Order: sequence, then C-alpha cells, then structure tokens
Amino acid sequence: MPRGPLLETLRTQWRATRPLLLLAATATAERPGISAAGATPFSRRLTAAADAELLLLGPDRARPHALPPLPAGVSPALITHVALGQLGLLPRLRVVDLGCPAAPAVPHWRLPPAEASGPAACVSSGRAMPPGRVLALLKRGRRWGCLWPEREPLLLAECVPGGTTTAQAVLEGLGIPARGLVSGSLREPAHGLKRQLVAEGLAAAGLSIPAEPCAVLRAVGDPMQALAAGLLLGLAPRAVPVLLAGGSQMAAVLALALALAPADQRAALANAATVATTAWVAEESGSDLARLLGLIGERWGVNPQLLVAGLRFHGCRSLPLLDYERGYVKEGVGAGGVAVLWELAGREPAALARACDEACARLGHA
Repeated sequence: MPRGPLLETLRTQWRATRPLLLLAATATAERPGISAAGATPFSRRLTAAADAELLLLGPDRARPHALPPLPAGVSPALITHVALGQLGLLPRLRVVDLGCPAAPAVPHWRLPPAEASGPAACVSSGRAMPPGRVLALLKRGRRWGCLWPEREPLLLAECVPGGTTTAQAVLEGLGIPARGLVSGSLREPAHGLKRQLVAEGLAAAGLSIPAEPCAVLRAVGDPMQALAAGLLLGLAPRAVPVLLAGGSQMAAVLALALALAPADQRAALANAATVATTAWVAEESGSDLARLLGLIGERWGVNPQLLVAGLRFHGCRSLPLLDYERGYVKEGVGAGGVAVLWELAGREPAALARACDEACARLGHA
C-alpha cells in the first residue's frame, strides 16, 4: 500500500477512526434493470434498513428486516461488520437515515423532515430534490465537518440503492464525461439505461453543462451526496483525514465538494480525502474508477487519491463470497474503505477473508 502523510496518520490513529454510514434512497432504484441491490424494485426499498441491521447486529442475531434477495452473492455489509467488529470500531459507528422508506431497527439518527423527506425523485425527472432540502443538507454537513474532532479520522460510508446512477448524473451535470466509467451493482453495469435516465434528467432540468453544483443536486442528485459534500467542505480547512469508502458514488461526492469549494481550498480538500474501494470495483472491466478520478482531478486542478483494498475471496468456501470474484457484488456499505483500514491497522487481507467466510456460514449461506 502506498505511503504518504495521510496514510501515516491513519496508521497511527486508526483506533480513533469514526465510521459514519449515511442511508438514503432515490426513486431511481425502482426502475427495472437499474440495480442489483435487491432483486425487485420493492425489495430495494428495504435494502438500506436491512444492510444497517446486518452491519450493527451481525449474522448471529435476529434482524427485523430480512436481507433483500440478490441475483447472487451477499451484502457487503457483512464485510464491514466483520472488519469493524474485529478492529474494535463497531461501537464507534454512527448511522444516519436521510429519509429511507423503512427505518433500520438499530440505533440511528433520523434527520428532521425538511432534510429527510423521503427518497429523491428519479433522475429522469430533472427534479430530484427541492432547493430547500439540498441547502439544508449541505448546511448540516458543513456544520458537522466544522465540529468534527480533529483527532478522529472519518471513514464515510453510504448505502443508496440506485446511487451509481445519481453519481453518473451528478458527474455529467458538473461537466465530467463519466459515461462508461461509472460502476454499478449489476454484474454488467447498465450503461445504456443509466445514459438514458441521465440524459432525460439533465434535459428536463434545462441545465447548461457544466452547471452550478447546487443546481445539479436539485436536478439529479440524492440526499447522501448533498450531506457528504457539505461534510467534506467543513472538514477541509482542518485537514481531518477522510476515507471515502466506496467507488463511483464517492467520486461524485468528491467532485461536488471540489466544485463547491473556494479555489484556494481545493488542494487541501483533495489531500485530506482518499477514495478507498475494493478490488472488484477497481478491476471491473465495465468501468474505470481511476480514470474517473483522473478526470475529476483535471477539472479542478487537484490530484485525487485512490486506495484499493487487497481483500479477495478466491479461497473461501461460501458460495456467496465466491460470487464477488464472478462480478456479482463489488462494493457498498463502506466495505472497501473498511478493508483498507484493516490493512492500515497492520492486518492481512487473507485474515479478513477467512473471518468473512466464517461469518457468511453463520448467516446461513455456506
């Protein structure tokens, strides 16, 4: 794993890391063929609640919301639960519900109605969120960032079914040519459908590309993006290390924050934040996260950082974990970032794979 000031800080302060999971929803996820985060549009309405419960309660306890049926594999929340649990960081996790259809039956913070007024509208509408909601989420994120303890690195995770489509929409609205570069939960990313929905939304909004970031969020964004971008803006002047745990969705968050930041703060923002993802995203033939981050860097004159976890499941016994190696599941619920943190703590990826294999068997999937 590369070395640098940010990574050295995380190596020495990983025990102080605060994981933050943002749960959000968008009606985009209900379009048939857009997402594998649940085999049906209805089941995807419950994905965020079920993932949060698996993350906090683990495979051995009863969970009120059953995991939604998947085409193959098992939720990456299992990886995050195992890694945070063995690192002793699970008690530090905080879960925030930004307006999901079903609330998770675990301790969490639900934002006030003005900020958590249900799922965002489908990107094709061009009216994803009201202006007041976008501004309130950005404001809250900034406030949290300004108040964040300087000695607590942040690991920012998300669960937003349909979120890679809103990520592509936001990136294109900001002027980044993201077509064909954005990953997705399906084995083969639904590039054609994403392209159609994004084009419809941007046209319906009447945006002049590149558009102002708040206008882009209102037209085609999701609540997680607004809060997370505001959080980065609040953290940036204070150089708090941030692991953006995810793939394309966190690239979009970074792009939004850079677009909103004053020019003289962009370098500090990019230096403090690192996108951390899984090998299944980084090596996916149907997308290109490294190229996407490169385009973001060119657009705003910074050098975005990417870390790829070494976790692989080739030697596992559990078939749902082997499905990761077949391209059926790739990332989500902070799995890549937590797997990177595992390595920063001096642990071997193979040990995490073995622990996940054992946990998956207890979940009833062996």
